[in-house]
Amino acid sequence: MALSPPLPAPSCSPCTGESETKRQQILTGASAVFAEHGYEGASMSAIARQAAVSKGTLYNYFTNKADLFAAFVEQCCREKLPVALAPVQEDSPARETLTAVARAMVRLITQPDSLMLYRIIVSEAPRFPQLGAVFWENGPRVAIATLANWIREQEALGTLRTEDPVFAAEQFFALCQTRIAHLRRFNLNPENSAEEEEKVIHAAVRVFMAAYGAE
Repeated sequence: MALSPPLPAPSCSPCTGESETKRQQILTGASAVFAEHGYEGASMSAIARQAAVSKGTLYNYFTNKADLFAAFVEQCCREKLPVALAPVQEDSPARETLTAVARAMVRLITQPDSLMLYRIIVSEAPRFPQLGAVFWENGPRVAIATLANWIREQEALGTLRTEDPVFAAEQFFALCQTRIAHLRRFNLNPENSAEEEEKVIHAAVRVFMAAYGAE
C-alpha cells in the first residue's frame, strides 16, 4: 500500500550532488535553531551561522523562513512516517498489524525531535497558522489516510467494521497518545516508562478492536 503523498517540497535550486548536500546542511542547522528558539525566535541569520553558510547561499535554497520550516517539517515526516506505518503493508493479522503500528507511533511521537516539533507547532500556531497546516498536511494527514486505507482493506476482508474509516484511524492514533505522550510533551517522564509504553500500546489495540473488530 503506497503512503498518501505529503505536500510537494518547497522549491529550491536543483538538489543533486553537492547542491543536495548543501541543502541538507542548511536543514540540519535550521533544526538546531528551531529547537532552541522556536519559529518566531529563529532568524535566517542565525540559521545561516549554525549551518555555516552565507545568507546568500541560504536564500538560494529557501526564499524565506516559512519555506525553510516547511522543508524541515516535510523532511522529518518523510524520514519517520514510512517506517512507523510500514506494518500496514505486511500481510499480518489485524491485531498484530495494529500492535506494530501502535508501538512504532508511540515511540515516534515521544522522540526528542518529534516532541520539539510538536511544541513549536502548538506554541506558534496561533500567530502563524500556516505552521499548523504544513505539519498537518505532511504528518497527521498522511498517517490517518494511510491507516484509513488499511482499515478499508480489512473491512473488505471482514475483519473490521466501521462507519467511517478516517474517523476510526483518527481515534486509533489518539489512543496511541495516551499518558506517555502527554507527559513527555510537558517534559515529564512516567514511572516504569517501558512498562507504561507496553500498556498504552496493547490498550490502544484492545479498545480499537473492541469497537471495530468484526468478530
